[in-house]
Amino acid sequence: MTRHLRASDVDAVLAYGGYEPSEFIDGDWDPGYRIAQDGRRQVNVFHDGPGEQDALERYRLALQAAGYSAIRDQMDRAGRRRLHVTRP
Repeated sequence: MTRHLRASDVDAVLAYGGYEPSEFIDGDWDPGYRIAQDGRRQVNVFHDGPGEQDALERYRLALQAAGYSAIRDQMDRAGRRRLHVTRP
């Protein structure tokens, strides 16, 4: 059974790895990662900006190296790509 996971924990791993969070400036997103809590045991990671697939793969590898389970996924109806992050 997976354990409780906080978005701030995942954010800390990515920030420590040198990745920049995205910011909403002047009506648009600056490139970077964005994290959303999805229940008590899952966090979703998105990438805003160009190079979405490559960036998500880099985030996935960094999170797995830190001991998290990160699975690539896509939202329903051809929605955004994301990572589902949990603790094994």
